[in-house]
This record gives sequence, C-alpha cells and structure tokens, in this order.
Amino acid sequence: MRAPSLLPPRGGGLSSEGVRDWSPAFERPLGRSFYARPTARVARDLLGCRLVLRPSRGSEGWRAGRIVETEAYVADDPANHASRGRTERNRSMFLGPGHVYVYRIHQVHCANLTTARGQAVLLRAVEPLTPLLAGPRGPGLLCRAFGLDRAHDGLDAVVGELRVLPRDGPPVEVARAPRVGIRLAADRPLRFFDGRSEWVSKRPARPRRKVPG
Repeated sequence: MRAPSLLPPRGGGLSSEGVRDWSPAFERPLGRSFYARPTARVARDLLGCRLVLRPSRGSEGWRAGRIVETEAYVADDPANHASRGRTERNRSMFLGPGHVYVYRIHQVHCANLTTARGQAVLLRAVEPLTPLLAGPRGPGLLCRAFGLDRAHDGLDAVVGELRVLPRDGPPVEVARAPRVGIRLAADRPLRFFDGRSEWVSKRPARPRRKVPG
C-alpha cells in the first residue's frame, strides 16, 4: 500500500512547535458556488480536494484527508433521505449549498455535503494527510477518524470548523460505479472514486468506468 502523504498544504508551514500548520490554507476553502451545481458534478469534483477539521480546545490538532470516494444523492432518488420531504433528521439538507449533513445509522455516523435543496454528497473515504486514529475507508470510519457526529450536523462548510480546500496534490483518476450499502436505486452509477488511490472503501467487481476530463 502506498504510504499516505503527510506534507503540509501549499501555503502552510510549520508552527513554532514543529507541527504542520493548516491555518493559511484553511482560510481559502471552496466557496459556496462550488456546491451550488448539479450534485453528481460536485461529487466528482470533490475527489482530490482536502477535508480539514480545525482543532478545538482540548483536541489533538488539525485533522485532514484527501477525498478519494464520494456518492451523489440527487433529486427523484428513492435512496435520498430527502425524497419524502423535510424532516427533523434531514433538515440540514435544506440549509442551502455547502453545509454539513451528518446522520446516524447502525450505530455509526455518516457525513455529507449539501448541494441543491434536498440533495447531498456522501463522503465515503479519504487518504490521511494528518495522523488519523481510524483508517478512513468507508463513511463510518471517516466520521470516526474526524470525530464527526450529530453535533456537527448543520455546520457551514464554507466558514465553519469543517471545510473543504481545493485540490493540491497528485492527479485524480476519476472513475464511477454503482453506489454501495443501499437497497433502493443501488444500480445507479453515482459513486465516484480515485482509481489511483489505495484508500477507496470498495472497488467494483467489474471493470470500473473511467470518467473523461
């Protein structure tokens, strides 16, 4: 397995304590307009971007990873939590583009980034860029690695403590395949992943479909 990169972000550096400082890059996240586009396109374009959680009081420092796998949950999609309208559980999906939607299922948490009203992109896997306690393959392990739970539901991913920074690393080989771990509309090819990454949670049984451009 290829060792994950632990290089500081471009524009970052080392603090006086010798710890990599993500502060400069953290102030230049993806803007609202990035998320205000078709959901499948956002899911694809998130590959290679960096998910970064700012340290809180008493925490162990920055947590960051390169996004390598996503799933789109679009309109008229029976697998979409908002397919039947707004509820207390999915209310964050209606806050507008660029918010965090965290839900709990089977005793684990899953994190999403909202796009159009009632639509979102599930974050499935990242390559670690800082030391993470759990191997972030799969949405539940990703949330555990970042310490995300329902308390983070509704965060603004543009100005909040969890942000997505633009791509800054190796090229992405974009591939798509059917979504996994669901029963409804499971055959739709709305899962996107970096075909070069060893951190993808689940590779398709049949040859993957590369996406041009």
